[in-house]
Amino acid sequence: MAVSGSPNGGSTPPPPPPPPQQEQANKLGFTKPISLAGPSTADLHRNTELEKFLLDSGLYESNEESASRQEVLRRLDQIVKSWVKLLTRQRGYTDQMVEDANAVIFTFGSYRLGVHGPGVDIDTLCIGPSYVNREEDFFIVLHNILAEMEEVTELQPVPDAHVPVMKFKFQGISIDLLYARISILVVPEDLDISDGSILHDVDEQTVRSLNGCRVADQILKLVPNVEHFRTTLRCLKFWAKRRGVYSNVTGFLGGVNWAILVARVCQFYPNAIPSMLVSRFFRVYSQWRWPNPVMLCSIEENEPHLPIWDPRRNHRDRFHLMPIITPAYPCMNSSYNVSTSTLRVMMEQFQYGNKICDEIELNKSQWSALFKPYVFFEAYKNYLQVDIVALDAVDLLLWRGWVESRLRQLTLKIERDTNGMLQCHPYPHEYADTSKPCPHSAFFMGLQRKEGVRGQEGQQFDIRGTVDEFRQDIIMYVYWKPGMEIYVSHVRRKQLPAFVFPDGYRRTRMPRLMSHAADKMGQYTTKCYSGSSSSERCIKRKNSHEMGGVKPDKPEKRTSVSPQRLECVSPESYTSKLDGTPQMNIECIEAVRPDGSTTKDAKSNCEIKSSDGLLGSDTIIEVGDMQINETCFVDSNHDRLKSRDLVVQNENGVNGDKALDLAFVCLEKAETTSSKRLTNWEENAIMHQMPASRTLIARPMSDSGVYKLKLELG
Repeated sequence: MAVSGSPNGGSTPPPPPPPPQQEQANKLGFTKPISLAGPSTADLHRNTELEKFLLDSGLYESNEESASRQEVLRRLDQIVKSWVKLLTRQRGYTDQMVEDANAVIFTFGSYRLGVHGPGVDIDTLCIGPSYVNREEDFFIVLHNILAEMEEVTELQPVPDAHVPVMKFKFQGISIDLLYARISILVVPEDLDISDGSILHDVDEQTVRSLNGCRVADQILKLVPNVEHFRTTLRCLKFWAKRRGVYSNVTGFLGGVNWAILVARVCQFYPNAIPSMLVSRFFRVYSQWRWPNPVMLCSIEENEPHLPIWDPRRNHRDRFHLMPIITPAYPCMNSSYNVSTSTLRVMMEQFQYGNKICDEIELNKSQWSALFKPYVFFEAYKNYLQVDIVALDAVDLLLWRGWVESRLRQLTLKIERDTNGMLQCHPYPHEYADTSKPCPHSAFFMGLQRKEGVRGQEGQQFDIRGTVDEFRQDIIMYVYWKPGMEIYVSHVRRKQLPAFVFPDGYRRTRMPRLMSHAADKMGQYTTKCYSGSSSSERCIKRKNSHEMGGVKPDKPEKRTSVSPQRLECVSPESYTSKLDGTPQMNIECIEAVRPDGSTTKDAKSNCEIKSSDGLLGSDTIIEVGDMQINETCFVDSNHDRLKSRDLVVQNENGVNGDKALDLAFVCLEKAETTSSKRLTNWEENAIMHQMPASRTLIARPMSDSGVYKLKLELG
């Protein structure tokens, strides 16, 4: 059975490979290490404290839970074997063929890497023969078999995902089950998925599904010390969840992304222990010059000729913002979901982590400070609230899964329609209002105007059409049922519902010492300067002499439907919501700093004032005249980046063993002077240029120069 005996799919992660010195160079990627230094006495002490903190935080499962997982995998393996034999018999194959028919279960993800904790799901892959398809046999026949089993609950098929998956709980343990149909009639029990021949004559979804297992195995082969890698990865995943940046579906990073990032740091510092690796992780990635890729090994072109990540040939690859390349063929960008907004948030968090680690090394802070939860609902002044309702819990499970998988599109659409001037922060956490008469789920997104740029006085971001377009995409759900509805509304910080706060009540707002703005480095903040000359004065508000005391025309307000008053609806009422009737009107989303402070930009000579008025008030934000030209790639200091090179080519493929890691030279300097910014890349590493930068232009939208941000769903 693959889940217990196969070296590729064993339910228990394989033991660390032996570390002979002569093989160590092959495990360090395709560049030399940044530092070969080992731990000092202080490092060993900090490492002991870190491991104790992880243990006390409950990140390790008990022996009983480990045994339960192995039993669930054994039962799942029996189920898929019986399922394939049933289909083989129904298709009229011989008795011998029915007897030989087989399917195997492989694990991947955190379970395969050995960094899973209690209560987390198990990523599994079912590999079946060529005559068993995904569309009908897997998502219908096997789905129905599982649905009839008492041990299976919360069964949720997601056939339209980038990697089609079936989610469910088996005896209380969460399972994500993928399916791969390979081009053979009989699947051997000891199938070797590391062999490239397994990729012949398979569809794209099968390649993606197989890559989960192949990538996990390759990562374990490419790190110099598996146990140090596992402890570091366990730590960084815990940190990412506490800081709200762990979610591939939302546009942040998922498990494989974090694993590759940690593995690369392990290659840079092969003799470092986990406490050192955690500190070096933040030092490296807080200064990484995206979109330069993170790669564990060279990208090679093999047979069969499958699409690989190659910006020279693939136009779309050139616009990936945070390329993290998988090490197994075909090498792909595992972080294609990252958007401008989510990259900005992650860079801020990397800088926060780097700051805390520096304090820990100076004995000014403890490890607990690094894992302090991000206070999302104190970080912004304006939020989008996405409410999801259905008639029963089963429908909500399906409906919520579909909406959550599409929330990233809302972020992308807002970025597109505002030329990146309205920044979004989707929060990868689900909330529920149990007081509602029907099953309910809610997601939130922080909104703020892009900092550090000049803005038009009273600039407006009209995203009514954007949200309407998003809604139209959502309601195209294939499995839609009456009662499945989605509401998008604007809420200000003071209007946040009680169910998003601990213990169900709104807490008193604390001083934002570790707030969204305070976490940023100096280049992210816009300081307030004072000046005596008239040329340095900030623009007055709407009652200034420049406007002649005349108030601007206001768009007519429409009736607002509060998400707090959502109720279960009938199919008839839902029809009225699809015919274009306006359902809600959202006004006065202020383009301000999240702390509501008055800020002044020395370059733009503008002042941003805000008040905590209620929804629909006359609060208006005024900024200076704006004519912005901004390149599509901006580094952590908002500098204009010239076209960056992504790959280096040689005779062996896209980038072979002699290729330089595009970040390597700068990171060597960062090791000795961590506080300095990275310098430009060496010219010798330049082979491919990005296309011409796109220009983002924001112009005044009317003569009055004063606007409100309106969002309308109808």
